[in-house]
Amino acid sequence: MYIMHGYTPGEVEPTTDLLLEHKHPDDRDEVAAIISDSLADGTPFSSRHRFLDTHGVEHEVLVVADRIHDAEGRVVGTAGYYVDLSSTIATAGEEALNEQLPELMKARAAIEQAKGVLMRIYRIDADQAFKLLVWRSQETNTRLRDLAERLITELPDVPAVPETTVTEFDHLLLTLHERIQR
Repeated sequence: MYIMHGYTPGEVEPTTDLLLEHKHPDDRDEVAAIISDSLADGTPFSSRHRFLDTHGVEHEVLVVADRIHDAEGRVVGTAGYYVDLSSTIATAGEEALNEQLPELMKARAAIEQAKGVLMRIYRIDADQAFKLLVWRSQETNTRLRDLAERLITELPDVPAVPETTVTEFDHLLLTLHERIQR
């Protein structure tokens, strides 16, 4: 209990009450019940929960504990060890995010492109375009990303806009900077 909880050896007497004081408020009652059951039933236990050290830092731990018996064989306490899972969990979360992030960005890009197409074709805003994609996704029971990607893939099959529209767009693109407030 000492170093992981923020105490130096000998600084405090480790007691069940002191341990429970450090438990995360959302986990405290469950841990208290586990300890109580272990003492009453005389069974070992393990638990995964959170505690706050003396500096208020949250740790997620795995606790494995067995019974302490007195001279007559009665269960009088528990002893065991903590495994701090905090860095393992953080690393796993980071690795999962790093694995999924490129795929999420790709999906988001397709959705944003599809929204842009819908905005231009139907002259609607971004929220309306997104709602339109969501509606089609729900109506057809098709993933939103798949619909967006398919729209972008098949967009070249739509007839080209009239040359006059392209000319007007060219002019707009080439003169935008003149209308930006600096």
